[in-house]
Amino acid sequence: MEGTRSGRGRGRGSRQPATEGATRETMPEPNPKTQIDPNVQVAAAIQRMTDLLVHVVQQQGHNPNPPVGNPGNPGNHVESEDRALERFQKFSPPKFLGGPDPDVAEQWLEKMIDIFAALHYSEERQVTFVVFQLEGAARSWWNIIRTKLEREQTPRTWVNFVREFNAKYFPPLVQEKKEDEFIRLRQGTQSVAKCES
Repeated sequence: MEGTRSGRGRGRGSRQPATEGATRETMPEPNPKTQIDPNVQVAAAIQRMTDLLVHVVQQQGHNPNPPVGNPGNPGNHVESEDRALERFQKFSPPKFLGGPDPDVAEQWLEKMIDIFAALHYSEERQVTFVVFQLEGAARSWWNIIRTKLEREQTPRTWVNFVREFNAKYFPPLVQEKKEDEFIRLRQGTQSVAKCES
């Protein structure tokens, strides 16, 4: 009778062969493939990191100013241009159609200057993006100016764009009038400051 009791006592009859056999079946046997020395794993990870760092250093040697992101992906420059254009468009820059009204041209140019002051883009990028806002006669004007700049090998900088824009949309008479207004405004401000002191 003692051999039929389960789990109590220390005698030979306390073990149940059926249960013992089931336990052996459910315990997985160790797989020699999954037991890799942790030191080997660490060494392999360090080697991968070292290889990656060597690759990065080599890339920087070839291109001292790599684009942000994956250095092996040539599309990054395009992506950064796209993101920059999205940021520019978030300011809702107005379109410019051209025309004879210098006040419209001045307001448009001032708005562009304000946007670029906030974005801190390079001069070349500013010209690239401002051209997106030109339509109709203004776009036709820019196409002529662009060809002229290329022919003369003049860089497309913001300063050159503004110079050409002013020459087209602010004739000398208008420019003189604006300068006179500025001088009168400045003198008026100085007169007020003198009166207040």
